[in-house]
Amino acid sequence: MQIFDRLEKNRDWSEEECLVLDQVRRVADDVITPNAALADESGEFPWKSVEAINALGLNAIFVPEAFGGAPMRLTLYLEIVKILSEACASTGIIYATSYHGMKPLIDYGTDEQRARLLPKIAEGGLGALAITEPTAGSDATGMKTRFTPDGDDIVIDGSKIFITNGDVADRILLFGKWSAIEDPKDAISVLVLEKGADGFSVIGKERKMGHRASSTCALSFDGVRVPRANLIGDPGDGLRILLGSLNKSRPSVAAHALGIARAAFRDSVAYINERVQSRRKIIEFQANQFLLADLAADLAQTEAWLDYVARMIENGETDYGLEASMAKMRASDLAMKMTEACVQFHGGYGYCADYRAERLMRDAKITQIWEGTNQIHRQLIGRSFIEK
Repeated sequence: MQIFDRLEKNRDWSEEECLVLDQVRRVADDVITPNAALADESGEFPWKSVEAINALGLNAIFVPEAFGGAPMRLTLYLEIVKILSEACASTGIIYATSYHGMKPLIDYGTDEQRARLLPKIAEGGLGALAITEPTAGSDATGMKTRFTPDGDDIVIDGSKIFITNGDVADRILLFGKWSAIEDPKDAISVLVLEKGADGFSVIGKERKMGHRASSTCALSFDGVRVPRANLIGDPGDGLRILLGSLNKSRPSVAAHALGIARAAFRDSVAYINERVQSRRKIIEFQANQFLLADLAADLAQTEAWLDYVARMIENGETDYGLEASMAKMRASDLAMKMTEACVQFHGGYGYCADYRAERLMRDAKITQIWEGTNQIHRQLIGRSFIEK
């Protein structure tokens, strides 16, 4: 693992960051990993793991200090997502989704909105991001959720599907269309829905291939009234905010996928160093060494690319959408490739629940789908080379 040790050293962690990472690794080892298999089997929300995360105050690292946070480098946040996701993919995405949902409020909200809505998140509250609808997946302009202004309020009618944390979130960043604007792109707007609003209901919880402990919900909005003060930006600013927000969340999703890939790689190396066939460890067979070499190179290079994207953002770059797409696409494809190899290395055991290889493979698949399918990312990257 010397390659990855050197990669880790190159991140140049400060003393404070090392302390945070040590605490996160300890919680991952002592609480989250032991709870992962049972949570996957039962499908119950891993409150014990979430409480352990909150005991470390991990939400605070992405919330500004003025609103109850203790902000640190994006590189550190991404490493935390990897560690949590390596321990339990469900727990990792629960944590990351609070960032995905609240980062647009941090970046585009007013000081009044942030002072009112962010302290709950900094204290450990959960966030959610609500975009997808039955008629609006990769094409957000197809959404039908409606925002109707009514005096000092906005009335929400519509529904959302596939919303991570939808039933447990304290704050939901909700996208819909402003009723007075006809153009489907110009109408998209965004607001923050607070927990407990009348007319809001969870109408279903998905039974999924993977991430079984992470709740994925269908939501309904029936005349829900939200203060107009919760509108982020102006009516019609939603698409601009959405695209900017996805550029921030895609590196986070890449980190989540890399956490799964790390787990599969470590499990593969450990198993093939132990398993003996024909009086030889199976790592001694050249075919397995070649595959392991390719996987190690892919993992190291993808991690290094994500570090590069993080530095771009930390240095104030604003045009990094393609780099973020590349990170998400490569990391999620690698998660699937790595977990498939892990199952294969384990042979028949990999297909059984005795080892976590099969769970990792189930967890990996969704990373190629959410936050923009990888087909969409390939299209975005590919068409950027069209000469005008």
